[in-house]
Amino acid sequence: MHLKAFLVIELSRTTVRWKPMERVAAATSEQQTSTVKRLQLITIGWMVIELCVSLFAGIQAHSVALTSFGADSAIELMSAVVVLRRFALGPGTERRAARISGILLYLLATYIIATSALSLVRPAFQPKPSRLGIVLLVAAAIIMPLLGRAKRRLAHETGSHALKADAAQSNVCAYMSWIALVGLLANFLFHLSWADSVAALLLLPIVLKEAREASKGAVCEC
Repeated sequence: MHLKAFLVIELSRTTVRWKPMERVAAATSEQQTSTVKRLQLITIGWMVIELCVSLFAGIQAHSVALTSFGADSAIELMSAVVVLRRFALGPGTERRAARISGILLYLLATYIIATSALSLVRPAFQPKPSRLGIVLLVAAAIIMPLLGRAKRRLAHETGSHALKADAAQSNVCAYMSWIALVGLLANFLFHLSWADSVAALLLLPIVLKEAREASKGAVCEC
């Protein structure tokens, strides 16, 4: 009887010790999820700005590099929404969204080739310098690596493959902004209008790599 009572008391103590730890773990997980949501909302907000400004400036200046950057921003916006939805509502349509992104990226690659070639051979379609585009690309070159670093850290903490993939896309956006920026600066400073189209063509390997990975449904569940 004494042994039974002793075992019951010890079991109760063990349960009491574990409950605070479980509550701490749950609170930590909830805090991480909340941080991911805030980070994705910031990403979505910036992507909307990036999309609108780059398309507006690109159309005004007939810049293939800027419009291509804007189109890629739209696809990255969809990726950010998918990750936000994953953390807010649980597993959903990640793979389907990834495949749609792949199709859109292949269409973007086709657009880059066609419009760049047209700009290079037809003087009427040559891009003009764009101060607004340069400012946007400088901002993107600063902001996107910071977002990518924060997402990578949270992906490691939460074990989220989807967030890790989104962090990689943020870094890709930064690379694209640097390439496009070189083209726009060359056009702005030295009046080399062909540099814009060349910069757009240099984006092709990145776009095609993204397209291949997305078409395979390479958005893993968290």
